[in-house]
Amino acid sequence: MNTTHRDNSNMSTRPDIDALLINPPWASKDENIWHGIKGAMPPLGLLSIAAQAERDGHRVRILDLHVEQATIDQFRNTLSDINPRIVGISMMTSTAIAANRVARIVKEIHPTCIVVVGGVHADALPEECLKNNAIDLVVRGDGERVFSEILRGISHTTIRGISYRDGNRAIHNAGKDTIEDLDTLAPPAYHLVPMQKYYPAIGAYKRLPAINMLMTRGCPGKCTFCNSAETTLRTRSAHLVVEEIAHLKKTYGIREIQFYDDTFTVIKKNCLEFCRLMKERNLGVSWTAFVRTDCFNEEMARAMKDGGCHQVMFGVESGDDEILQNIRKPIDKVKTQSAIKLAKRTGLEVRATFMFGNPGESKASIQRTIDYALKLDPDLALFNITTPYPGTQMFDWAKREGYLTTED
Repeated sequence: MNTTHRDNSNMSTRPDIDALLINPPWASKDENIWHGIKGAMPPLGLLSIAAQAERDGHRVRILDLHVEQATIDQFRNTLSDINPRIVGISMMTSTAIAANRVARIVKEIHPTCIVVVGGVHADALPEECLKNNAIDLVVRGDGERVFSEILRGISHTTIRGISYRDGNRAIHNAGKDTIEDLDTLAPPAYHLVPMQKYYPAIGAYKRLPAINMLMTRGCPGKCTFCNSAETTLRTRSAHLVVEEIAHLKKTYGIREIQFYDDTFTVIKKNCLEFCRLMKERNLGVSWTAFVRTDCFNEEMARAMKDGGCHQVMFGVESGDDEILQNIRKPIDKVKTQSAIKLAKRTGLEVRATFMFGNPGESKASIQRTIDYALKLDPDLALFNITTPYPGTQMFDWAKREGYLTTED
């Protein structure tokens, strides 16, 4: 299984690496199906953790089981050829089942290695993760410095923001490690993943090859359905992001960037500087971004268009004022309508997302959302069923009020 863009044939049999980082597949509950999601983008969290570990002098490898569409047997064979000291596994709610299976397979083949999980699901439910005896440590919060401390052999009893077992008890060390200055991090380790295999979802891009990036972490919004409501807002400097794009264009031929920031325009000065630099450098790379309608104006729209942006996505959520209040996103609907008109007038394609099934929803409020979507007339409208994900205020509310039928 080739897991790098360059020739790393010697790596597949190289023993005693310091860390193996694994991106689990978006798996079906059918144990024989490990993939099927249409769209696969680089696992940015693992790339950043790997880069920091390499900067500290550690030998690191990444296995992206999702993009490789690896079978269980292929994964076992590859894992048997590697002898890692520590294995780190990314865990989102959508990949939690697969991540737990991956951890058990790792322990089966390498029983003495330390298995670490991190990511939004692990952060939200560390005790659940530790019920899997194949998982030794859970990282809560930013993972770069914490994982490097684990690699250095620092006692897990003293590392900030990790959870572990002591007998049958789950121990949660105080605090989380929040990296305030993102500019101190090493650039993502793109060289450790098969860059030629990644591809975005249909409708989200104009040119290929395209990959995802982040300029910010966190969001000032307090939406009940989003875990970023509890995450500190920080940004990378615009000039470093532009340099990274230039590197991606030169090294991998990347022609489009999809920014996954919760609200790309929220730090206005840095965003405008990014747009200015993209226009000045004329890299020939187009890009898209997620934007809140209350963090968007004519200056921003024109700067984004001039800087190469061709599409924005607005999270509208509902056309009912009461529902918007219930989910703590009470953006004035007139402001939303004006923002979408402005984006289209500026020449930006508009995607708008909506949710059905929020607290207080009724047939009447659903119809109001449909009518509102028609009135807004975006280029593409996306309708989703509300899901109370762990780590969100909505999950806590649903669990407290008895609305969850299962936590599986």
